[in-house]
Amino acid sequence: MLAKVYSVAVSGLDAYSVEVEVDLAAGLPMFTVVGLPDLTVRESRERVRSALRNSGFSFPQRKITVNLAPADLRKEGAAFDLPIAVGILAAEGIIPAAVLRELVMVGEVSLEGAIKPVHGALSMALACRGRGIKGLLVPVESAREASIVEDVPVYPVATVPQVVEHLTGAQVLAPFDRSAVASREALAGVADFAEVRGQHHAKRALEVAAAGGHNVLLVGPPGSGKTTLAQRLPGILPPMTLDEAIEITRVHSVAGLLRPGQALLPVRPFRAPHHSISDAGLIGGGTVPRPGEVSLAHNGVLFLDELPEYRRNVLESLRQPLEEGTISITRVSAALTYPARVMLVAAMNPCPCGFLGDRIRPCGCNSHQIQRYRARVSGPLLDRIDLHVEVPAVPFRDLAADERGEESVSVRERVISARARQVERYHGSGAHNNAQLRPNQLRKYCRIDGPGRTLIEQAVARLGLSARAYMRILKVARTIADLEQRDSIAAEHVAEAIQYRSLDRQVL
Repeated sequence: MLAKVYSVAVSGLDAYSVEVEVDLAAGLPMFTVVGLPDLTVRESRERVRSALRNSGFSFPQRKITVNLAPADLRKEGAAFDLPIAVGILAAEGIIPAAVLRELVMVGEVSLEGAIKPVHGALSMALACRGRGIKGLLVPVESAREASIVEDVPVYPVATVPQVVEHLTGAQVLAPFDRSAVASREALAGVADFAEVRGQHHAKRALEVAAAGGHNVLLVGPPGSGKTTLAQRLPGILPPMTLDEAIEITRVHSVAGLLRPGQALLPVRPFRAPHHSISDAGLIGGGTVPRPGEVSLAHNGVLFLDELPEYRRNVLESLRQPLEEGTISITRVSAALTYPARVMLVAAMNPCPCGFLGDRIRPCGCNSHQIQRYRARVSGPLLDRIDLHVEVPAVPFRDLAADERGEESVSVRERVISARARQVERYHGSGAHNNAQLRPNQLRKYCRIDGPGRTLIEQAVARLGLSARAYMRILKVARTIADLEQRDSIAAEHVAEAIQYRSLDRQVL
């Protein structure tokens, strides 16, 4: 007999429909899986055989052929275990074939018949939307994630016998209750800016960066608080919209980083990879392409500490995603695109020893050593970083002070207000914040008064700024004006923006 079960497979971040066809024929006992299965899919033969026997079902001693259609797309992972097991039981007549036409199912089965969670459940549910199916059967641990898609009924299943009882009508399961999905906004565990002593200039720079979505480079000696400041940046960013939360949750789900039973990521991600990371680890890729750190930080913060210690090819691979907001990975088997719209926050010492400009500890580096150290970060990459901020050592009086700084909640309110102005201003233009403005949009949206124009002309002439650095200053000045609820850019906004180009202003 022939049975057909519907399932879905994930490729990159997207999922596509797969028909699992199971044929039982006379002949020597044999179990064959075709349709470009990878090793994990081929191993499903042993898992399914043991799962059915240990669940109380007899395994057919006939020639079993399983076809995963479309046959020209590679199938990966253990999510086809459950539809293969159900297909075998349907081909034997235990499960009516008619009930399978309007259902989709995924799940890995254990040898005892339990159903284990799968990666990419949210992408799978999105692929089922609009197909008019009556239910998506997923493992219990993946149900909360899949239930985010509201117009797809999700049925959590724990064992193979439970699935059979549901399909035969012996004990019908209830759809997952979406009201149990946790809130997307939960900032209780995010570190607060009030805990940072001193560094008022750096905190102001991070507020500007958050308000406009700008990239930041923090330059200062060891122990000045660069990492501490960066870790608190997600707490002042605007809350994610539902679409943004779904985007980043899909990435983490495909990468297998969601906790069991987690539905959506509650806050914007903060990723801090070590400087020994490879280009594939940062950008994505591998033999089986997987999203890298820059995609895992999508809609959040990517923090690169000790920036010059990263390999040159790793840093240069960031240039395209910082401009385009996407990562394209091409392999023989597939061409994949991952989202990569991040706020880059990098940190570095001012010199190899770290004490250049320190008032107490002398710097032992000569000008050649300092130039060689800074040259590890290329000029084109620095041009893509809007704010270069000096973070000096914190004086003892600030460290010992009992007074707490401004809390993240207060800063966040100003950031949300500035972002709201940008969303309204750029409606329909393709940009959502000032950092995303294209060169042809600067003339329209970044109008400067007379004194401000004179000031920026002098800065470009004296500092020898590139065209990209000039545009970065305009964008930052536009953000500073938004924080002050101003429609036009004044000279004081330009002056503050120029202060945030510290590496351009330094002459060795």
